[in-house]
Amino acid sequence: MLMTHEVFNQPAPLVDYNLFDTNRPLRDALKFNAPSLAPAELSALGARLGSAEMQTHARLANTHTPALHSHDRFGHRVDQVEFHPGYHELMKLSVSAGLHGTPWAGHSDSPHVLRAAGFMLFTELEPSTLCPISMTYAATPALRGNAAIHADWAPKLGSRAYDPALKLFSEKTGVTMGMGMTEKQGGSDVRANTTQALADGNDHWGQRFRLTGHKWFFSAPMCDAFLVLAQAPAGLSCFFLPRVLPDGTLNAIRIQRLKDKLGNKANASSEVEFESATAWLVGDEGRGIPQILEMGTMTRLDCALGTSGLMRQALSIALNHCAQRQAFGKPLINQPLMRNVLADLALESEAATALSIRLARAFDHATDSHEQAMARLLTPVAKFWICKRGSHFAQETMECLGGNGYVEEGGEGIMARIYREMPLNSIWEGAGNIMALDLLRALRKADAAAALAHELAPAKGAHTALDRLAAALPTRVEEMATEIEARRLAQDVALAVQAALLYQTAPAAVFSAFCDSRLAGNWGQAFGTLGAGTDFDALVHRAMPQ
Repeated sequence: MLMTHEVFNQPAPLVDYNLFDTNRPLRDALKFNAPSLAPAELSALGARLGSAEMQTHARLANTHTPALHSHDRFGHRVDQVEFHPGYHELMKLSVSAGLHGTPWAGHSDSPHVLRAAGFMLFTELEPSTLCPISMTYAATPALRGNAAIHADWAPKLGSRAYDPALKLFSEKTGVTMGMGMTEKQGGSDVRANTTQALADGNDHWGQRFRLTGHKWFFSAPMCDAFLVLAQAPAGLSCFFLPRVLPDGTLNAIRIQRLKDKLGNKANASSEVEFESATAWLVGDEGRGIPQILEMGTMTRLDCALGTSGLMRQALSIALNHCAQRQAFGKPLINQPLMRNVLADLALESEAATALSIRLARAFDHATDSHEQAMARLLTPVAKFWICKRGSHFAQETMECLGGNGYVEEGGEGIMARIYREMPLNSIWEGAGNIMALDLLRALRKADAAAALAHELAPAKGAHTALDRLAAALPTRVEEMATEIEARRLAQDVALAVQAALLYQTAPAAVFSAFCDSRLAGNWGQAFGTLGAGTDFDALVHRAMPQ
């Protein structure tokens, strides 16, 4: 009987490997977009992220989810969320890597690209904890709208010390920030917000207000401060809302409950009410929407980066499994149909990486007119297309593992976590329709068509299908009388830019297979339907994680 319990043909888990050194598509994208960027910092981070220790912290942080304590044992209102120690270890690592503020610290020639690569790598380990990291990244420059607050808070926001204590910011070694926009009656339609702001005098931080209202999605409620929208006398405005007030007392931010979400389990998302909470105006009264849009651009970049990182990790797990698992007399990876699936997934992952890092480059050259135009165009494009592809991608990689991919236990249980996480980036910070409409508005600006043509020009003549698509895009924009085809346009712009980037960053086999399948129609409606002439060996070998 004991002999029946022999364990064989079960792959060794993908652990204790360097996420950066083994990611050829990411390294090539960095060489193209930031050629002077030294890889040492990313290599060190990649080794840490691939360790068994950090994988354990990620598993425990998602297994032992945040718990709300509205009152202490004496009945005092405290509104605190308790996290597993693994969560704090993850936060400590992400903050020490500067993922929350590298671009604002001035330590690199390509700070947004450097941070983007680190953000992608960290997402492979655990994406939930990156919610407060992403919001801190986006909110910090917005504080310049209130010079006094920015002067006091910016040094702590840029600190690489993680300090989770709930106390006055001046007593902390580092701080994080969140954002609160969404209300019950309106998600993307923030103009429908009903939270009211009443003037309450002036002090060192400028115009002070009292906020009364609610927020339906208020993620990472244990951040040290938040940027929120509320209706002031002059209209919808942006406000700085600290958890702890300058006199050391808790602000009147009442956490009603934590959201029970499909995924993103390690991160606490909440519903809150403001009971005459104290806040300070940031920017001009009545100009809240433009400020939120500026922050949203950065968090939308992170949605594309995050999904690209999740794709890479799911692909790595599938490749690791298929290289070891035997089926019908040989490794799965050598079975022709599975090889087609893996090669197709590798194409999708590399194209997502190329587009995401290219978008990050635009943020590093904000004064360049072409890069300004590309930031406007590629932010909604990348957020729409990459995030839309994520859920389908996760399902296919899970299928590569069979039943092992559908369980929560062990190293391959990461796949189930990835699958639950994938829809979030498509929903958060503006769903698909919002992105398609943003693209349409951007393309109708005078310089947009020329900027897109310039971006695609290096690949002109490299593939007839790409040439045909690139030539048709300007006419399609001009003739689009309504928004009914805006999603299709976003898809096609994404594919054209991805193809042009792969021509410049990837081997010829990758570019050719991408254009033949995604642009020339030699492809089905599911992964694993590449044409027989594809160089499958080149695609699979390039994507292997070790």
